[in-house]
Amino acid sequence: MDNRATVTFHTTPETKARLDRLAKLTQRSKSFLTNAAVERYLADEEAFVIAVEEGLAQADAGRVIEHDRVSDYLRSLTSPSPLPKPQPKPS
Repeated sequence: MDNRATVTFHTTPETKARLDRLAKLTQRSKSFLTNAAVERYLADEEAFVIAVEEGLAQADAGRVIEHDRVSDYLRSLTSPSPLPKPQPKPS
């Protein structure tokens, strides 16, 4: 037998109706669709948290680019001669 766990959550009647409709249209179970949605959400959120942690570590190490340099670079991208991509100053 597969290892399974049950999770119960509350939602709006509208969201439940949408899930019911999608399950019918895709011929998938509501359980399958809900699990796929949770898996996708968790992957996205975990990637976001990892990216924030990496950014904070870079900032703590002093590997940052000043706001003005980034703004100047971004504005230059629409010009005929864009500026080179700014790099963090060596620490």
